[in-house]
Amino acid sequence: MDNEILEHPFKPIVYKDTEILILGSFPSIQSFEKNFYYAHPRNQFWKILEAITGYPVNNRDQKLWLLKECKFGLWDMVKECSRNNSLDSSLEQEEVNDIASFLEKNTTIKKLAFTGKKAETLFKTHFSYLEIETVYLPSPSSAYAKMSFEKKVIAYKKALGYN
Repeated sequence: MDNEILEHPFKPIVYKDTEILILGSFPSIQSFEKNFYYAHPRNQFWKILEAITGYPVNNRDQKLWLLKECKFGLWDMVKECSRNNSLDSSLEQEEVNDIASFLEKNTTIKKLAFTGKKAETLFKTHFSYLEIETVYLPSPSSAYAKMSFEKKVIAYKKALGYN
């Protein structure tokens, strides 16, 4: 994947009653290959959601059920970009998704949660005018090793209202 422009490969996952939209930056190379969000085996996203909700995440159907049951949606900030690897720091020539129009069409969404600084920064850069609650979630990437899995679980619990 050498600096070609890559288009986001998945549609957003959102239900008629989704209340919290979780936004990442852009799918990893392994997520592209497996055709699903947070598919890198060392990414902790699904295990964190399993830990805070108690719902299993052993396959795609269970993951989709967890999202629906918890009124979570999933999408990414970047519509297309170029990159050399899966790290957010390698993303270049980013074109962002139209979050404003998406929220107009999905009026049940009351909160946006960003899985990492890149997603949060892109939102603040392009959509700071939107009046919606936002929360930061520590990156679930195994590359973000400054914070333990247990501390990430605590942060996600608090941010997503699972106290």
